[in-house]
Amino acid sequence: MTKEKATSPEKKAALEMIRTEFKGTSGHSQAARLLEALSRYSITTFEAMRYLDVYHCPARILNLRKSGHRITTHWETVITEAGEKHRVGLYVLEGQQ
Repeated sequence: MTKEKATSPEKKAALEMIRTEFKGTSGHSQAARLLEALSRYSITTFEAMRYLDVYHCPARILNLRKSGHRITTHWETVITEAGEKHRVGLYVLEGQQ
C-alpha cells in the first residue's frame, strides 16, 4: 500500500491525548500507548515517534505481537514537515479499521 497522506488534526489530537494518559519512557509504557492507539487507528512509525513518544516502534510492535496481539504491517509514504517523502510501516491491529 503506497499513498501520500498527512496525519489529520483530529488523529493528532487523539494520539497526543493517549501520550498524556499513558506516561513513561519504559518499553512497557510505550507498548501500552501504542496498543491504545492501535485500538483506535492504524499507526505509522512516523506517528508513533512524533505523537506517542515511541522511538523504536518495530521493537514495541514485536513486544505486542509476542503478547498475542495480531498486528499487520503495510507500507505507506508520508510527507514530513519539510515536504520530504518517507516510506514507513503502517501498523494495523487485526479487527480494527
